[in-house]
Amino acid sequence: MRVKTWLMASAVGVAMALGAQSAQAVTFKYAFQGDLNALDPYTLNETFTIGALGNVYEGLTKRDKDLKIIPGLAEKWETPEPTRWRFHLRKGVKFAGGEDFTADDVIFSAERAMAPGSQMTARFPKDMKAVKVDDHTVDFILTSPNPILIAEWDNWYIMSKKWAEANGAQKPQAATGKELGNFALKANGTGPFVIVSHEPGVKTVFKPNAGWWDKKTHNFDEVIFTTIKQDATRVAALLSGEVDLIEPVPVQDMKRIEDNAGTKLMAGPELRVIHLFLDSKRDELLYSNVKGKNPFKDPRVRKAFYQAIDIEAIKSKVMRNLSTPTALLIAPSLFSRAAEIKRWPYDPAAAKALLAEAGYPNGFEVTMHCPNDRYVNDEQICQAATSMLARAGVKVTLQAQPKAQFFGRAGSSGGFDTSFGMLGWQPSSFDSWNILVNLVGCRDDKGVGGPFNYGGYCNPKVDELAKKIVVETDVAKRDQMILDAFKMVHEEAGVIPLHQQSLAWGVSKKVDIVQRADDQILFYMASKKD
Repeated sequence: MRVKTWLMASAVGVAMALGAQSAQAVTFKYAFQGDLNALDPYTLNETFTIGALGNVYEGLTKRDKDLKIIPGLAEKWETPEPTRWRFHLRKGVKFAGGEDFTADDVIFSAERAMAPGSQMTARFPKDMKAVKVDDHTVDFILTSPNPILIAEWDNWYIMSKKWAEANGAQKPQAATGKELGNFALKANGTGPFVIVSHEPGVKTVFKPNAGWWDKKTHNFDEVIFTTIKQDATRVAALLSGEVDLIEPVPVQDMKRIEDNAGTKLMAGPELRVIHLFLDSKRDELLYSNVKGKNPFKDPRVRKAFYQAIDIEAIKSKVMRNLSTPTALLIAPSLFSRAAEIKRWPYDPAAAKALLAEAGYPNGFEVTMHCPNDRYVNDEQICQAATSMLARAGVKVTLQAQPKAQFFGRAGSSGGFDTSFGMLGWQPSSFDSWNILVNLVGCRDDKGVGGPFNYGGYCNPKVDELAKKIVVETDVAKRDQMILDAFKMVHEEAGVIPLHQQSLAWGVSKKVDIVQRADDQILFYMASKKD
């Protein structure tokens, strides 16, 4: 009742910000297979959530339709010295709640985003200090140069310090929270839209923020997001006109949507790579019949799992040829020397031999945790992997679950409570350093270092290279170090890359929308015809 009361009050309170609707209100409705839960922009570092909240919140920088970095809440920036970034903030900007946007909000947001419970910590150098120069100027002081700093910050959304303090939101909502704090059911940004009602996992309603500083014309009077988990139901909703856009489109329904008179298929390469992780950190696996030791600590076992996976079968049968197998954790288009590393070949006999050599001639048992509503055919991919591993003598018990539960258990806030599983990753900076730090950087049990390294793989030499890569400005030298680091991970089979998945949106022909390769649905990049 308290939540409903707040939502009703909120709708009245933001009436001035929303402005009057036109006589013929234009509503845009879209559906995704997963949920939108907490509205705290630091709770979940996950593309769909970040994209949805990017309609309400903004960063100091933004990206245009071609993913080029452009000014956001900062009009411009400079580096007066190699270890100092200076941002000049826009004047006259207000949050939807009426608060003025100032340097205090930027400094507060930086501290909050780096606090325990936040999944945005990897976007900031650990030794960075934010210093207020004046009300509209902030310096970020580093101990070493970081030429790609701003490439990470378009999705670091700025919050109002005054609003956060008034709503008890000084600390981030942890992803593992069984109950969302009242503040995590609210949103107050500077962006083009405001949220007027939110039912976690069900429906969220957005309205235009008439006070948006960018002054662009709002193409929609209302946007309604709905979670539709079942593929068939989601497709039916699009074909019937109940919704204007669905994501993802099941691969088996792509032609149906393309052939339908009122809909179109928007497909293209996504920058996300899907991979399998293996717990190589613990001395004993949490979910296995092997006791007293951890088979995944042995590179031979990890390589056996790698070579037991028939990636071409997954491509043709599960993904219907709408995936691109890769040997790296980054989309090949984002690294100039990606072609120099090749996948370990599919070879069940070699996998069995490696397991026997490592002391497991009869294989072993292990549980696999996967999301079932996050990536394209995620559960089906995991099911295929379990069947393939069975041929090598490994018995895998699959536990597929909604993304909120999966990320809550498999991530740092859940204590990396898994032994084997699937994760997809798209580097926010579109740079390989992001991969080396987030996915394969050595971590401790609290996720310090390698916050999304769910398997705990660790090679100190990779970490040392990452420290050099982040400060190196010579492109050729930098690319060579990146290649060396990726080769180390590959040789040790630290993780098992699968493929670069394809974007697939089903869209009403009445809608024009920009499909960016980062898979964010941004309302101000869309319009709808009568």
